Amino acid sequence: MIDQRLKKLCRTLVTYSMNVQKGERVLIENFDCPEQLSEQLIKEVYAAGGVPFCTMHSARVQRALLMNATRQQIEDLTRYDAAMMQEMQAYVAFRGGFNTSEMSDISDENLFLYRSIYSKRVHHELRVQKTKWVVLRYPSGSMAQLAGKSTEQFEDFYFDVCNLDYSKMDKAMDALKRRLQNTDQVRILSPGTDITFSVKGIPSKKCSGHMNIPDGEIYTAPLRDSANGRITYNAPSFSQGFKFENVSLLFENGRIIEATANNTERLNKILDTDEGARCLGEFAFGVNPHIKDPMCDTLFDEKISGSIHLTPGSCYEDAYNGNESAVHWDLVLIQRPEYGGGEIWFDGQLVRKDGRFLGELGILNEENLI
Repeated sequence: MIDQRLKKLCRTLVTYSMNVQKGERVLIENFDCPEQLSEQLIKEVYAAGGVPFCTMHSARVQRALLMNATRQQIEDLTRYDAAMMQEMQAYVAFRGGFNTSEMSDISDENLFLYRSIYSKRVHHELRVQKTKWVVLRYPSGSMAQLAGKSTEQFEDFYFDVCNLDYSKMDKAMDALKRRLQNTDQVRILSPGTDITFSVKGIPSKKCSGHMNIPDGEIYTAPLRDSANGRITYNAPSFSQGFKFENVSLLFENGRIIEATANNTERLNKILDTDEGARCLGEFAFGVNPHIKDPMCDTLFDEKISGSIHLTPGSCYEDAYNGNESAVHWDLVLIQRPEYGGGEIWFDGQLVRKDGRFLGELGILNEENLI
């Protein structure tokens, strides 16, 4: 029998996150997750009057394909999948996985080809910009291990996070959204961090369960040439199968001029992907009250309560700052006291200290969202 918590989540995804309407085509992509998950999503799409389509994927099979893939092959795959994505009005993907390092031995060249051709066209240009989409992880043993929890403990955590009352969060986000839209200069202070940039004129957007689950962030983007100073991230991050730690970036007039980490050479290869990879595409606050500690999974870590992420690479079309790149790397800085604390200033006024919002923005503090 299907877990009732999962059944509730699938219904929320279809009726709230994607708001599927009669006749809308919905693409369901299942990456290393149980078949019953796809079955339940299909049932919910039909119940809403939608038309479901489903594909099943395996990370090991994808690795085998990419290991010796040619540029022509990736271009062909992009054309085929882009044609399907163009026909969809909504998209939901569950991403499981048994090994977070499954792609670690794919060549840098092939990973670049896949990101810059396939991911850019199918996902960044079509799925993100043209569909009502939502992407989730699925609780697995490997994820529980990353989180330092037992499998059962992680499943309980997962459903607490994913079945949060996101409509309540959505209303609470209005105050910060308004404040960001009326802000020019932002300053971030933390151990190893003192950076300033402008967000003047860039829209701010709420993420409250309509695109990612778990959710809980409000984002905008720095003006492309405005960032100056250094940021040192304290949450580890997996990219291209490698766990990056202690990433520190120095900015001058919006561009990363120095980058160090536990593998500085590998870090700089990513930042040299293209011209836009050394500029910023997103600035966001994480506010999910159930997510407290990093687990090297971006979908969770970027929502950590008391965190921000400042993202090298492409911007979003709805918070456009002109920066385009095949890279979009959400690197996370947690500012709660147990992670070293920190401050966020808007136009010379302190708005968050040690991970807690001040004044009218306090509606976004943990106790008000649970």
